[in-house]
Amino acid sequence: MDIVTTAHGWEFLLRWFHFLAGIAWIGVLYYFNLVQTPFFATELGGQAKSAMTRGLVPNAMWWFRWGAMFTFLTGWTIVLLKLHTTNDLGDAYTTRILTGGLLGTLMWANVWFVIWPAQRDFVIKNAVQVAGGGQAIPEAAAKGALAGRMSRTNTLFSIPMLFFMGSASHLQTLLGGTNDALYWLLALAAMAAVELNALVGTAPGRQKYLTTVSGTIHAGLGLTLLLYLFGLINS
Repeated sequence: MDIVTTAHGWEFLLRWFHFLAGIAWIGVLYYFNLVQTPFFATELGGQAKSAMTRGLVPNAMWWFRWGAMFTFLTGWTIVLLKLHTTNDLGDAYTTRILTGGLLGTLMWANVWFVIWPAQRDFVIKNAVQVAGGGQAIPEAAAKGALAGRMSRTNTLFSIPMLFFMGSASHLQTLLGGTNDALYWLLALAAMAAVELNALVGTAPGRQKYLTTVSGTIHAGLGLTLLLYLFGLINS
């Protein structure tokens, strides 16, 4: 009964729910970006896009957004419990886990405040209206493109996010130094640059890496390497 009568037991249950929610969230994210979006770009996918947008996408988006929400809530509960027990923001474990947690938080915010509203109010609504003989929503294409960029950005962010989550317990030599301020300055600047470029960037060439699966993955690996190199400053 230790699992429900001790603090360690409750922490384990939190981690378990965090993993379950995260798998559901990231699984749907990867489905959208590695499977569905490339399929929609094919001839057959173009023919099926309207029906899938009206029938499949709303259900997938439910799992997508609530997976994100429960991952976010359980994750930050675990972090706050850890901070309460260590009471040390400079602890190397905490720095590594916060790096992953901030990337995950950006991803969560993208889901709830950009991707889901764009899909609900424009993309899905437009598909339903047009299929019913109504007028197309003029902003639907632009909003759909924005949702697509932010979804690809979340795929990009997921690569360093998982790296730093895993490194918290399994790469203990990383981020164990005394240059926390410099590390966070560089890391936050890199995260913000990627986020803002996808969100408000106006030069298509600067967003080209988001147009293909391989470009997104390579950019994610590149950001992971960059953050790792920043971490070496603090190791």
